[in-house]
Amino acid sequence: MHLSSSLQQFIHHLANKRMLICLFLGFTSGFPYYVLAQYLPGWMEDSTFTLQEIGLITLAQLPFTWKFIWAPLMEKFKIPLMGRRKGWIFVTQVVLGLLMLALTTPFASASSNNLMIIAFGIGFFSASADVVIDAYRREILPDSELGVGNAFHVNAWRLAGLVPGGLALVMADTIDWTWVHIFLAGFCATAAVISLIIPEPDNYEYKPLTFIQSVVEPFKNFFLRSGIKTALLIMAFLFFYKLGDNLATALATPFYKQMGFSWTEIGSTVKLTGLWAMIAGTVIGGVWMIKLGIKRSLWVFGVFQMLSILGFVWLSSVGDSLPVLFVVVSAEYIGVGLGQVAVLAYMSKLSDLRFTATQFALLSAFVSLPRIFAGSVTGYLVRGKEEDSSEWVVTILDWLQIPAEGLGWVNFFYVCFFAAIPGMLILFKIAPWNGHLLGCEKIQSVKEDAAE
Repeated sequence: MHLSSSLQQFIHHLANKRMLICLFLGFTSGFPYYVLAQYLPGWMEDSTFTLQEIGLITLAQLPFTWKFIWAPLMEKFKIPLMGRRKGWIFVTQVVLGLLMLALTTPFASASSNNLMIIAFGIGFFSASADVVIDAYRREILPDSELGVGNAFHVNAWRLAGLVPGGLALVMADTIDWTWVHIFLAGFCATAAVISLIIPEPDNYEYKPLTFIQSVVEPFKNFFLRSGIKTALLIMAFLFFYKLGDNLATALATPFYKQMGFSWTEIGSTVKLTGLWAMIAGTVIGGVWMIKLGIKRSLWVFGVFQMLSILGFVWLSSVGDSLPVLFVVVSAEYIGVGLGQVAVLAYMSKLSDLRFTATQFALLSAFVSLPRIFAGSVTGYLVRGKEEDSSEWVVTILDWLQIPAEGLGWVNFFYVCFFAAIPGMLILFKIAPWNGHLLGCEKIQSVKEDAAE
């Protein structure tokens, strides 16, 4: 029995060291994100912090929307005695480890403002690491491997969530949170050591000669090569494509807890269920993208991603049911994983190799915007206003016509579903099913004969 041509191509693309590097970089990128998105909300839920404060902690992810500002500096300068890419990876991992150790101090638990300072630091250096990691991945992958390589990256990125969002929460049921913080810091130290071993990318020739070239040329190239209107439409698409999904998952950990699940059930059942779904989503996404291409994958994966949000409506209606939790989490991990593979491949295709770090940082910033700004008010959308709510929060809720008592979980997830529709509508212009993928004209490609 012969394997299909698509599967044969997929297996061929697996057999090289670039995929192993994508796995490592994906884990390294995802680990601090899940500390912010899942671990800190879990720790805060188990402490004296309110649901509204837990929602606001997502503002610590703001650096993910600003990283294109300092990306040119990371493009221009390199750490002495290290490469342009791997040197910055090493530095960011060392600092992230120190910041996670700072969570053990009384300063961190004294108030939500103090915790925000540390969390913001984690967000800043995590975003900085992503600038270099995204550039590294784009520079080592030939165009034919963008789908598979990004699938590996997403797989490892989600696998990283098993540690801060799974194993760490299970450990918290039996040991003090302080030791869990230290445990997490050890992973960053390990990543720093491994970053010294991986090779520096050597398949690109462009190096910025002046500071002006580093700062101006990447933006000039992106906005002028296909026109400003096209560039703005692309950024609007990147903002809306995962808006519904980002809203729905912003408070996933507190949501599971309030549905009646224990920390052990959340840390084990949720994450182990997500593991098989994540692997399945990566394999399916990798094979399908080879056959469908980036354009049609954005459609197919986007629809699945949008429909998976309705699983949260079901779970919020049923409550504490492990079988329902299994189905919902499986669909969520497959859907989100597929959507992320597609959008990452599109952003990679959009990035000119001469300006990889800056352009990818700019594009990914717009993907991060809804996760951060929309996520910061999710607690208020669900639970409504507090007596001491900030004026800006009250203004936003009044503008959205949110009742004082909040929407509740069921209505909140319906809102998330409808929030996913605008991104799908923009696809008619960005990636028409039988048309051309917008924005990829005049892109400097990776050499297909990159070293194996």
